[in-house]
Amino acid sequence: MVKLLTILFFSLVLNIGILLTSNGSKAQTLINNFGDWSAFYDGKGENKICYTASVPKKEKGNYTSRGNTYILVTHRPGEKKRDVFEMRAGYIFRKDSQATLGIDGQLTKLYTDKGSAWAEDKIEPKILKMMIRGRSMMVIGFSTRGTKIEDIYSLIGFTSAYKAISKECGFK
Repeated sequence: MVKLLTILFFSLVLNIGILLTSNGSKAQTLINNFGDWSAFYDGKGENKICYTASVPKKEKGNYTSRGNTYILVTHRPGEKKRDVFEMRAGYIFRKDSQATLGIDGQLTKLYTDKGSAWAEDKIEPKILKMMIRGRSMMVIGFSTRGTKIEDIYSLIGFTSAYKAISKECGFK
C-alpha cells in the first residue's frame, strides 16, 4: 500500500509540474524529497518557478468521486512573488465559500475559486511561519454539493523543502 501511495504521489507531482510549466511540454526538476514534502523547480531566468508540494495523509468526507488534492507553496522570482500558498482540492468549492486552514490549532480563512483555495497576500507570511513551526495542517472546505471535506497534511519536511526552493530561486 505504501509503495502504491508513493507511486501515486510522484505521478501527481509530475502532473503538477506539467501544469505549472508555461507551455506544458517540459517537466520540472526534482530538487529533493524532504519527509512528506518534495521540492521542485522549472524554467530558467525570468521564467523560473520553484515550489514545494505535498499530498494529504488523510482525506475525510462523504463523497463518491474526487480528483487529486495537494498543497503548493510557490516562488516566482520573475514576478517578484514568493510564498504563494495554494490548495488544489480535487473538487469544485461551493460558490462564494471560504475554506478553513488550521495549523496546530491556529485557524485562518482561505478564499476559494473553482477547485483551488488561496491565501490572501497579506496573510501568506503568517501561514508560512505557522507551517515552518507546525507539525500538522488541515484544510476544511465544502463542495458545490455541500459535502464537507477535510484533508490532513503532515508538515514533516516542509521547512527543509522550503529552504531548498528558496535557495534554488535566489531567496534568503
